[in-house]
Amino acid sequence: MNNGPPESPQPEDVRLNQWIAIAAYLLFFVPLLAAPQSRFAMFHANQGLVLLLTSIAANLVLGLLPLIGLLLVPLANLGLLVLFIMGILNAVNGWMKPLPIIGGLSLIKTP
Repeated sequence: MNNGPPESPQPEDVRLNQWIAIAAYLLFFVPLLAAPQSRFAMFHANQGLVLLLTSIAANLVLGLLPLIGLLLVPLANLGLLVLFIMGILNAVNGWMKPLPIIGGLSLIKTP
């Protein structure tokens, strides 16, 4: 997990790739195709992928639980929606700030 301060992206990188970084939360592979050399876009692609995988895992696991799953799935999805919005706001503001709880995972190599 990354406990240090968030990295500061290069202003030019943010300016050129901000919309690509925002799109990474809808389709994580967009930065892989459109801006593979951008640290900023690839950071957000990683965050988008981790969020997607967490969402799939949470819905699969919690969906298998009888009765209590009916309560936990909507709560988990609400929490994931909050993380999704936080990720988009980080990209909009030009920050490379990891998402709470899941943001320390790194699945995509950042240049």
